[in-house]
Amino acid sequence: MHREDGAVRSELLADLAAEGAALDELVSALPAVDWARPTPAAGWTIAHQVAHLAWTDELARSAVADPAAFAVRAAGETVDSVDVAAARGAADPPAALLDRWRAGRAGLAAALATVPEGARVPWIGSSMSVASMTTARLMETWAHGVDVRDALGTPIVETARLDHVAHLGVRARASAFAVHGLAPPDTPVRVDLTRADGTHWTAGPEDAGQRVSGPLQDFCLRVVQRRPRAALALVAVGPDAVRWLDVAQAFAGAPGRGSEAHGHGRGRTGTLRG
Repeated sequence: MHREDGAVRSELLADLAAEGAALDELVSALPAVDWARPTPAAGWTIAHQVAHLAWTDELARSAVADPAAFAVRAAGETVDSVDVAAARGAADPPAALLDRWRAGRAGLAAALATVPEGARVPWIGSSMSVASMTTARLMETWAHGVDVRDALGTPIVETARLDHVAHLGVRARASAFAVHGLAPPDTPVRVDLTRADGTHWTAGPEDAGQRVSGPLQDFCLRVVQRRPRAALALVAVGPDAVRWLDVAQAFAGAPGRGSEAHGHGRGRTGTLRG
C-alpha cells in the first residue's frame, strides 16, 4: 500500500491535504475565544494543538528542503522544545496562527512532491521514506484533530484516510514495545478491523494464532493514545496481542499517558516519528 511510486505518493499527499483541510474547516469557523478552550492534553488549548501542527510541519519541510539546516536545528531540539514551540505559537492571534499553519502545510506538501523516488528524508534520530513521512504527518494531524474535536464536543467522523493510521499503528508494533522497555515479540498477529461501512482492513498472516479485531476507528484511537483500552471495542486474543494493545502507539518517542487515561500527555504525538 505504501510502496514508493509516483501514484501512491500523489494519493498520500492528497489524503494529507484532505486531513489538514478537514481540521482547518473546523477551527477556522471558531470565534477567537474558543481557541483558548482546553483540550485533553494537559496545559494545551486548541491554539496549542494548531501551533504544534504548524511547528512540526515546518520542521518536516526543513528536513525535506534543506537537510543540512535541519540537522543543525534538530541538534538543538529537546523534549521541552515541543511545549515551548506550542506555547509560542498559541500566543499569536488565531488568524495569524491559522495562516502560518496553512503556509506550512502547503510548503511541506510542495517539498515532499519534489523528492526523488526512493530517496529518504532525514528525521530526528532516523530517516524516513516520503511515504512514511507523509503518513506520519497525516496520523499526527488526525490525532491532534481528535483533541480539538474532544475539546469542542464534536463527533469524530471516520474517513478512508484512517487506513493510513491503522497501517502506521501496525508497522510501529515493535517500536511500541521498545519504547516501553519491553522486548518486541516476534510472534505474528493478525489484525482484522471493521470500517464504518462494514468492509474490513486487515494485516498479518491469516493463520496467525494471535489476533486483534474490532472497529478500525477504535484501533486508530488506541495507537495514537487518545482513548484507554477500556473505552474501546477492541478484542485481543493471545498474550502478545493483549500486551500490544496495552502499549500500542503509532508515534516514536516516550510513551504518553494515553494508555491509562483520556489524552496523551502534552501533545507530543508523532513529533519524533522515525
